Amino acid sequence: MSEYPSQILEQAVNQMASLPGVGRRTALRLVLHLLRQSDGDVQAFANAFVRLKSDVLYCRECHNISDTELCPICASVRRDHATICVVENVQDVMSIENTGQYNGVYHVLGGIISPMEGVGPKDIEIDSLMERIAGGEIKEIILALPTTMEGDTTNFYIYRRIRNLESGHPEAAQLKISQIARGVAVGNQLEYTDEITLGRSIVNRTEFKG
Repeated sequence: MSEYPSQILEQAVNQMASLPGVGRRTALRLVLHLLRQSDGDVQAFANAFVRLKSDVLYCRECHNISDTELCPICASVRRDHATICVVENVQDVMSIENTGQYNGVYHVLGGIISPMEGVGPKDIEIDSLMERIAGGEIKEIILALPTTMEGDTTNFYIYRRIRNLESGHPEAAQLKISQIARGVAVGNQLEYTDEITLGRSIVNRTEFKG
């Protein structure tokens, strides 16, 4: 016999509990909260997620989430388009932007190389990064990936890919490759790093030696 008095309630709880970090007790509390809201409020809540899936776009340049084909950062004439900060995900863009210490643009990989999880270079946006670099207008690449083994592996792979560009693209030899300072503790994800530490790590970035 089900522990819930309603199958509809149970289905709603199951869906809510499928979200990362949401246990069944929390899911039940959230569902019961929604049940107490007006029809209009619940409809607006549901519509927000339907629109999220159907209408949100990914920037054609950096792969950040956007409402338009070119995100506001890439479209801004005030940003330094010769400097690209390479990050794992959209949360990292938001974290770095919150520091107020960076004025370049981004490149969102959408993951990092992790053989244990079956994620290789072709599964993330490395080829599109190389295309941007091959355009010849980029002066610096900042590697701002997690300070983990997978992050370091991805850093080194990108470094080797850039250096392999040098034969066909001489300007790549002049490209500065740096990484965020290790003020971010080893093993940390950027989104969980406080803004002051993360901001200092961007400002005090060091040359990537490969």
